[in-house]
Amino acid sequence: MTANELTIVKSTNLKPKPEKDQIPFGSTFTDHMFVMDYAEDKGWHEPRIVPYEPVTLDPAAMIFHYGQTVFEGLKAYRADGDRILMFRPEKNLERLNRSSDRLSIPPIDEDEVMNHLEELIRIEKDWVPATDGTSLYIRPFIIATDPNLAVAPSKTYKFMIILSPVGSYFSGGIHPVKIKVENEFTRAVKGGTGMAKTAGNYSSAYQAQSNAYKEGSADVLWLDGIEKRYIEEVGSMNIFFKINGEVVTPALSGSILKGITRMSILELLRDWDVPVVERKISIDELYEAYERGEVEEAFGTGTAAVISPVGELNWQGKKMTINNHEIGELSQKLYDTITGIQRGNVEDPYDWVVEVK
Repeated sequence: MTANELTIVKSTNLKPKPEKDQIPFGSTFTDHMFVMDYAEDKGWHEPRIVPYEPVTLDPAAMIFHYGQTVFEGLKAYRADGDRILMFRPEKNLERLNRSSDRLSIPPIDEDEVMNHLEELIRIEKDWVPATDGTSLYIRPFIIATDPNLAVAPSKTYKFMIILSPVGSYFSGGIHPVKIKVENEFTRAVKGGTGMAKTAGNYSSAYQAQSNAYKEGSADVLWLDGIEKRYIEEVGSMNIFFKINGEVVTPALSGSILKGITRMSILELLRDWDVPVVERKISIDELYEAYERGEVEEAFGTGTAAVISPVGELNWQGKKMTINNHEIGELSQKLYDTITGIQRGNVEDPYDWVVEVK
């Protein structure tokens, strides 16, 4: 057996699966997980699928002290005929390596990991729920494990993939949400880690999000960290606006995550001949367009919700009510198309779905 040959250890204590109408989001985990280690003299080695279990780390492991970690999020869906489909998984592995490069983490072999991921899902296929709006959430992540307090990149790492059956992100279907425009805190700046999917980007947003919740908003709209003028992202989602017939989304500037759903939305809109542009857009420009009655729709995009319509934006005491708090026609069409492709109910001319056979 070579150091890179996959080994499989099956669990002898299988867990009960959640009832189809009682699947929480992100707190139930399957019977097995994928693990692979890295050392400077071996590279990535000993890929294995083992029973899901706690991880033991040295208290000095660098992940605890300096946050050197990256992660991804994607989903598997149960389609007609009991087929298991993943949505553009190769893009998630590409992005994982881009994030790793920014965090000085050695790259994985994307093709090799894709094969291991498919094997893990084959083993756990009974965990993929079938109810509408449900899926199997896939969380790949890498953590620094070197027991060393020196401020430098780790010399050892652990790469893992865990799986979680999840219910619909929205109970009762998608519905427009209220968003607070954040003026005090900063999410990221060009040259920082905003373009990487790394833990600190999310925990540093908690305080702003907590303040937004207290004010009745579901999330925050982040502005750029330099001028506090230009729109960037909503929470963990990219953002789109339909203004006077044209769809506008902030251009990737080095501080914005390159979302897989964002990419798919742009490809769909261009294929449908809907005017769409990636550019800088300021909150002042958006408000002026709103005052002229030109802001027709707004929506966030991401793996968890796919499309999250925005019904209201609150900025410095000014309230922007969008499309009368109703889901826009374009938002609904995009949601129906992408979720239909993900579940195999809508033709996939783009080869976005990968079937796990």
